[in-house]
Amino acid sequence: MKTPVPVIAIDGPSGSGKGTIARRVAKSLGWHLLDSGALYRLVALSAGKAGVALDDVDGLARIAGALDVQFDSNANGSERIRLDGEDVTDEVRTEETGAGASRVAAIPAVRDELLARQRAFRQAPGLVADGRDMGTHVFSDAPLKIYLTASAEERARRRHKQLKDKGMDVSLAALSRDIEYRDQRDSERSVAPLRPAKDARILDSSGRSIEAVTQTVLDWVSEL
Repeated sequence: MKTPVPVIAIDGPSGSGKGTIARRVAKSLGWHLLDSGALYRLVALSAGKAGVALDDVDGLARIAGALDVQFDSNANGSERIRLDGEDVTDEVRTEETGAGASRVAAIPAVRDELLARQRAFRQAPGLVADGRDMGTHVFSDAPLKIYLTASAEERARRRHKQLKDKGMDVSLAALSRDIEYRDQRDSERSVAPLRPAKDARILDSSGRSIEAVTQTVLDWVSEL
């Protein structure tokens, strides 16, 4: 039998740093990258642009099935996301879009539409996939599954700094409340709830640098 293309599945709650770590690991290995959370954010963003309510299950499923999206990076390596040819990188990363993504991700019909699209990212030489159900559902056969976490307080501080650096005036207390609420909603949803895979390695990034966390993941990869 043909050996499956290897996948490193990195799951975790909002603000745990999984996107940053996944990008760095993928770049270091020369592998493909899947930011699954961005797909749900794009569904929410597209719905807003099209005037589709976030409780319109059929409308959201149609949007998910027809997404025209491209993931890319610019000259300095930072991410670029295009929707229907338009650069929507900044819009995708707003708190409003993130909250919308958490809502649409709880809809089974949307998840069904995006499942095959996510699995299609699995191409040689390998894939680093980050999200909330990469190891438990989408790539349950991944040889390395990581659950990346950090305290809610630290995740709120990180997000606060990111938004302040972009010139956005945000409340740290409000961010902390939003993260705790999103954690609860993601972990309690009926379809693919947020939780570590049974065979996942737990990695707490609290108080650790991006470089240190990335190196830990790469060390685990070298053990495969």
